[in-house]
Amino acid sequence: MTDVVRVLLADDEHLIRGALAALLSLEDDLLVVAEAASGPEALAMARAHVPDIAVLDLQMPGADGVKVATSLRTELPGCRVLIVTGHGRPGHLKRALTAGVRGFVPKTVSARQLAEIIRTLHAGNRYVDPELAADAIAAGDSPLTAREAEVLELAADGAPVAEIAERAALSQGTVRNYLSSAVSKLGAENRHTAVRLAQERVGYSGSRATAHANVAQLVERNLAKVEVASSNLVVRSMEGPGRFDRGLRRALSSRWCR
Repeated sequence: MTDVVRVLLADDEHLIRGALAALLSLEDDLLVVAEAASGPEALAMARAHVPDIAVLDLQMPGADGVKVATSLRTELPGCRVLIVTGHGRPGHLKRALTAGVRGFVPKTVSARQLAEIIRTLHAGNRYVDPELAADAIAAGDSPLTAREAEVLELAADGAPVAEIAERAALSQGTVRNYLSSAVSKLGAENRHTAVRLAQERVGYSGSRATAHANVAQLVERNLAKVEVASSNLVVRSMEGPGRFDRGLRRALSSRWCR
């Protein structure tokens, strides 16, 4: 008899969470034991029900999915975390991997795919969506931390500090500190200039666009796979060590290719 995988679902959008719970309930080996609509509620439900897998929305009130994952890693080390996001910016993925998250997928994934990914994590493996991984690799290293980049992104439309703080579930003082740090690291005159500079750095151009396209194509053709090594992403050739063309190596930098 197949072991039943106990699943916690956390998403502040009730309609999405309810639909996902209904679809996963059709799987004989998956059991949704609890649902939550915020970060703190997700932690409370996890402590009460001790799930095998916690499927967490990246952005939730009170504490985001990565914050919840960080707490679960300490309190419930046997619970593996899968982040589901509608905001697949590279910094989010890198921050999630550092927190010990085992899976990271976009909200466009189907319920059937999600069920398979949950089984993959339960078996002790990792799963990172190839497109999101290619985005993160092609984007390279940013001087900003994931939190600084997130706060700066929320400031892009000119929102006041109080609104940014509420949306990011941070204090206003912390938001000011992140914005100040981002402005300093980017060498910008103010946060508006910093937003523009950050967007220019994240945006693909030249070799990075080529790198993203090449990585996605190689993964789709099963000629390469994206793996997680020590919380870092690497592209590994399926044809043997070092089997990448020189253009792709230059675009990604050799440290990404193995």
